[in-house]
Amino acid sequence: MSRLRLTVLLSCSVLLAACGGSGDGEPTGAGSSGSPRSVTVGVIPIADVAPLHLGVEQGFFEDRGLDVELVPGQGGAALIPAVVSGEQDFAFSNTLSLMVAQEAGLPIRVVAPGNASTGDPEDDFACVLVPAGSPLQSLADLPGTRVSTNTLNNINVAVIRDLVDRAGADSSAIEFLEIAHPDVPQAVGSGQVDAAVAVEPFKTIALQQGGRCLSSVFAEAQDDPLLIGAYFTTAETAQSDPELVDAFVEGLRESFAYATENPDEARRILGTYTQLSPELTEAITLTGWPQDLETGSFEYMSEIGARYGSLTEPADLDALLPAA
Repeated sequence: MSRLRLTVLLSCSVLLAACGGSGDGEPTGAGSSGSPRSVTVGVIPIADVAPLHLGVEQGFFEDRGLDVELVPGQGGAALIPAVVSGEQDFAFSNTLSLMVAQEAGLPIRVVAPGNASTGDPEDDFACVLVPAGSPLQSLADLPGTRVSTNTLNNINVAVIRDLVDRAGADSSAIEFLEIAHPDVPQAVGSGQVDAAVAVEPFKTIALQQGGRCLSSVFAEAQDDPLLIGAYFTTAETAQSDPELVDAFVEGLRESFAYATENPDEARRILGTYTQLSPELTEAITLTGWPQDLETGSFEYMSEIGARYGSLTEPADLDALLPAA
């Protein structure tokens, strides 16, 4: 069983008893009483969620009757139980973790995009990184090597295996090792692994230490920029309180547009919720922030997630995604 699926399943048995919802289930709207409605959003302290922080600062959610509190967490998979239990109203997670949670029986619903690849293989926020002097020249060279990922059988592994197989090599011959993102530069530099999935800011740190990007896998996965993360809530909230969901999604859309049009602002706000130095925030590649939910990415991740073992079968996207 994959570590990703196990994490969700361990939470599932406890949470399913609470999935009937919180309170009386009556929709209360967004600030319908004249005062802002308090909303909690679970986030990870990474660059991907910079627009959300900007939106709160700029008043985009307040304009829509929402008083948003951002609650930091350790990872997207860990935030899913907090939403299902009612502790948080919305949260951010990667798309494959949401499909794994749905398969485990957790009643969640995607409401908005979170972040995406830039779509530029020469300048994306993540890549498969190799040390200086590595003989590896392409993804087709990865079989027979050790490649690190922050979690086994996750979105990184599925995309890499798909691209390696599409290149005509045998992805099953890759040995994936679990190494946390912050430890990637040292793992690559010391030879602990032959290659690693590196995301910002650790990609830039490793490059500054002499590493080399072998492939920007997310940018190469499909023609359109691959959606990596998404914001979600419970299926009950999506159905019973559409006014709240609409207000939150509209605030996100304005936040994404603002961050995209003002990248210096996105870099500035990183310093308010991360420990990145000003020099590093200027050097990293920012992720993409699409305003509209692109369903093709979910279809792609569902297919390869099932093919490579993160899912037992393709996800029920009709239940996971909002109605068109």
